[in-house]
Amino acid sequence: MEISPFSLERWFAQHEHEADIMLAESGIRSLHADRFDLDPGRLGYVIPTNGDPEFRATIGERYDRSADEVLFTSGTQEANLLAFLSLVNANDHVVVVTPTYQSLRAIPESLATVTTVELSPPEWTLNPAAVADAMEPDTSLVVVNNPNNPTGRYHPQQTIEAIYEIAADQGAYLLCDEVYRLLAEEPIEPVASFGEYGISTTSLTKAYGLSGLRFGWLAGPPEVIEAAWNWKDYTTISPASISQHVAKQAIAQEQSILAENRSLARTNQKRTAAVLDSHGLSWHDPVGVNGFVTVPDGFATGRSFCERLVTEESVVLAPGDAFGVSDRFRIGFGLPTAELERGLERLDQFLERHT
Repeated sequence: MEISPFSLERWFAQHEHEADIMLAESGIRSLHADRFDLDPGRLGYVIPTNGDPEFRATIGERYDRSADEVLFTSGTQEANLLAFLSLVNANDHVVVVTPTYQSLRAIPESLATVTTVELSPPEWTLNPAAVADAMEPDTSLVVVNNPNNPTGRYHPQQTIEAIYEIAADQGAYLLCDEVYRLLAEEPIEPVASFGEYGISTTSLTKAYGLSGLRFGWLAGPPEVIEAAWNWKDYTTISPASISQHVAKQAIAQEQSILAENRSLARTNQKRTAAVLDSHGLSWHDPVGVNGFVTVPDGFATGRSFCERLVTEESVVLAPGDAFGVSDRFRIGFGLPTAELERGLERLDQFLERHT
């Protein structure tokens, strides 16, 4: 098994630590720990190691699934990895909707044959017929990210349902990474609630502002969850006890947390759009806190633009080639508004000089 270097993470490793402002973060601003009780008691393993049964049952209700159809993980990244390891073999074929977060494509490519279905700019529309055309007799899995990272496109429920039916008719699973779903004002139903072939992955990172917890879950059919739990014995074994302790509180406060975060996202999106519009840059109106922006005239690629910006203004954006699209860059606007405004001021000054 060989896997490509994670382009976005290597970019962050090169620039994030030294730069003044991070305008490439894809989640909402982080909550303070003092909002929660941080004493879980003894810091032992979570028993059973797939997570507290009552809490798994609580999470399962949102998918019309039981506790045994939910596995707690160290973030969405582990949930996706465990699902891929459980479902994809060397002789299988996987369909992946792109552009997308690199691991959703790179991990399947390390395990099997992958066909990509490309979203079409500027609207980044997903055509179910294109997914149907990409299916092969040995397709075991279709992978989609909704809302999409990096474009911010939120595919409507009828589109995702149509793709689910295409996959299910062939006995293939549909895995949807839904980590941004609850930032939408009107979230569509999660894929794990569609039927026996639906799998949802998510976490408390992007929509809740709790990335430091590293707490997520995989929801889906019992045979997938059982196989994923078997793999988890070889990765993190169990969720962290303190993470599960805080996660229970976050879910109990979910309505207030999400209301705050959606309000922040709306405010920040307007501020970001105003700066981009003033320089003739365009994006698809995003759901979540990511936008995929056209590269200004005078720059050959998104990477060359981002390199100049971080050098001159100490502001980090994400080059589009990290998502397979060289003529775009990703901007994140989920950080605290005052910090966002400082970053946008520097971006505005940079664009004034160079465009």
